[in-house]
Amino acid sequence: MTTILLIRHAVNDFVKTGKLAGRMEGVHLNQEGIAQAEALGRRLAEAPLGCIYSSPIERTMETAAAIAKHHPTIALQTHPEITEVEYGDWQGMAINELAKRKMWALVQEYPSRARFPNGETMRGVQTRIVNAIEALAQQRPEQMIALVFHADLIKMALAHYLGMHLDVFQRIVISPASISTLHLSHSRPFIIGMNDIAHLLELKKARSQKAAAKADD
Repeated sequence: MTTILLIRHAVNDFVKTGKLAGRMEGVHLNQEGIAQAEALGRRLAEAPLGCIYSSPIERTMETAAAIAKHHPTIALQTHPEITEVEYGDWQGMAINELAKRKMWALVQEYPSRARFPNGETMRGVQTRIVNAIEALAQQRPEQMIALVFHADLIKMALAHYLGMHLDVFQRIVISPASISTLHLSHSRPFIIGMNDIAHLLELKKARSQKAAAKADD
């Protein structure tokens, strides 16, 4: 049985711009994101990882590097098939402007029919990520694999293995720096956990205790 950890990258400041980042260069983790990634790395420090793959985008690479530093014998590798959606002409555009377009409603309500202008189809993205996961499961049987990538792709993969239609994949919540766990064997898949953020709750608890101790000084 192969265990696949589906890990979303940590937070960044670009979301505050209200624009669609997509595959844009120069989008890095902010200070909170760095702290989240470090907490994620500590959480997985003792995990029996066989390999670590990242989307080749900076924010995912930075998150994956925080995991990889606890596993010095494993080389962090990029995997182009787990990269972000190709949003085409929409990349870098203001979301409040995109929301006025008819295409926006289609993406939200009927994504299986959606194609981004000069970009990918949503069905194509789901096929891409599922094919990548299945290929890795074949290549690395009986191993634990960490994949660090993007929220919508994780949702699409989970929807596939849960037997959900793509049109309802947005019902799944995937938080920054979260872990979802998938087991693949010769028979049915098993979803062991979804959107696990226990390590972030520990981070928040540690900060609260530090603030309380400082207030008592």
